[in-house]
Amino acid sequence: MDGTATPRRLTGLIVAVSLASSAIASLATVALVGGTTPSAPTTPPASSAGANGELASATTSDPVVAVAAKVRPAVVTISTSTTTVGPFGLPTSAIGSGFIIDAKGLILTNAHVVEGANQVTVTLEDGRELNGIVVASDAEIDLAVVKVEATGLTAVQLGTAADLQVGQLVVAIGSPLGAFTDSVTSGILSAIGRTVTLSDVLTRTRRTVDGLLQTDAAINEGNSGGPLLDAAGRVIGINTAAVTNAEGLGFAIPIDRAADIIAGARG
Repeated sequence: MDGTATPRRLTGLIVAVSLASSAIASLATVALVGGTTPSAPTTPPASSAGANGELASATTSDPVVAVAAKVRPAVVTISTSTTTVGPFGLPTSAIGSGFIIDAKGLILTNAHVVEGANQVTVTLEDGRELNGIVVASDAEIDLAVVKVEATGLTAVQLGTAADLQVGQLVVAIGSPLGAFTDSVTSGILSAIGRTVTLSDVLTRTRRTVDGLLQTDAAINEGNSGGPLLDAAGRVIGINTAAVTNAEGLGFAIPIDRAADIIAGARG
C-alpha cells in the first residue's frame, strides 16, 4: 500500500431510512436484471471420464469446490437494525456475514457488523431466519460473537494463522452487498502482518490495525465477518476490510486473535 489507499469496513448496505427504500429497491433491481431466475435444480453428473477412460470425480479434484461444499452450510448472513441518536431518530440497517463456530448456535463476526444494533437477524444457508443476541464484543479487535437458539448446526473448523505461507490458496465466503448470499471467491494469501488504517463509514473515525492478512480473493461490502479459509477448509481469518480505490486488496483478522472472545462466549 502506498499510504493513499484507505481500506473501508465491509458491513455493506448501511443506509438511512430516508434513502433506504430507493437504495435497496435499486439494488434488488440490479440483482434481478443482472442475473437469471433460478430454475429447478438439476442433478450434476457424479463423475466424468478422463483421457485414460477412468472415471474421475468432478468435485474432489478442485480444492475450492471441496472447501465451498464443506463450509458454506456454516456461513450466515447477519442483518441488523439500529436507531441512531439524532434529531430525527432515523433507523439504519446493515448487512454483514458470520460463521458458526459451535453447533449450539455461536457465531463469530466483526464487531462493527453488530455495533449498536437493537435487532440482529441471522439467516442460515438453508434460508432459516433466527433472532440473534450479541453475547461478546470487542471493538478493539473488531470481533463479536452472536448467539442463536438452535442446535445441530454445521460449524466450521478453526485453523491457525501461525504457519501460513504467502502464495497459498485461500477461499472467502460471505454475502457481498447483502444480496449475493453464500458467494465463494478464491485467490492467494498475498501477505501477512499488514498494517492498515481502517475508515468506519458510520462513525467517520479511523484507526490503525496491524498484523492483518492480505488477500486478492474478491472481498466486497457485506463480506465483513465472513471466513477466510485455507485449502483444507479451516478458518484462518475473518474478512474485515478492502481498499476502495484498488482491486485485489482485501484484509482479514487472523483467527488466532479470536481465541479469547470465543472462550469467553462459551463460558
